[in-house]
Amino acid sequence: MGTPEPISPRSPRVTAARRLAKRAFRGKERRFIAEGPQAVREAVAHRGDGGEPTLIELFTTVEAAERYADIVDAARATGARVHFAPDAVLAEVSQTVTPQGLLGVCRFLDSPFEEILRARPRLVAVLAHVRDPGNAGTVLRCADAAGADAVVLTDASVDLYNPKSVRASVGSLFHLPVAVGVPVEQAVQGLRDVGVRILAADGAGAHDLDDELDAGTMGGPTAWIFGNEAWGLPAETRALADAVVRVPIHGKAESLNLATAAAVCLYASARAQRVRGTC
Repeated sequence: MGTPEPISPRSPRVTAARRLAKRAFRGKERRFIAEGPQAVREAVAHRGDGGEPTLIELFTTVEAAERYADIVDAARATGARVHFAPDAVLAEVSQTVTPQGLLGVCRFLDSPFEEILRARPRLVAVLAHVRDPGNAGTVLRCADAAGADAVVLTDASVDLYNPKSVRASVGSLFHLPVAVGVPVEQAVQGLRDVGVRILAADGAGAHDLDDELDAGTMGGPTAWIFGNEAWGLPAETRALADAVVRVPIHGKAESLNLATAAAVCLYASARAQRVRGTC
């Protein structure tokens, strides 16, 4: 492993990376921050549609460069600039209390919604009115784990590239297509036009998830709409769905949080599709 280029806290590169904490700068530069070894490893491996590396540059402490020499060497091999950054610099740029020593600057990687539709997805998570970045990233991670083909964030949802969203996805952001800024009506109509059944997840839904599974109605292409953490889905969004489905509560819990409910729903669909032989 070669020695990373040393960098000053006053370097324009550090200033530019620090600004990416703000959404306006992220949108202007079309760049975002990925922190920690797992996210940076996935960023190194990811390529854009034109084959260009997603990782642009890497900031690393001496200790992290030694511990994760494979990641640092792989980053350098893609053409990314690798900088030695003292702990103080990482603390300035990082959005975490205890930085893990690796911080990557990455190109935006969201996919056009039309490309997702052309791929004829079988399982999609639609995040409508999701405002908490941690929840958004966690649902993305659940979708990835369940084998979903894509995630769609509507125009009323949180920024995909919010540092908390990126961290909560634990690298899954780099694994599957994600469309952003799609009006919920457009998302529903587009998915329905390519043969996808639309289910809205809501605690007060008229349909029970267990009953849907028993009836064998969930084996086909499916998109789940997940709503706001506090107040769920508005009536006009629920009305867009083919069915509004509740996750049954068999015990005494008052409810499930968004990410847990999303995991249950997505895995239920994935299971039903595998049984039917459509995955």
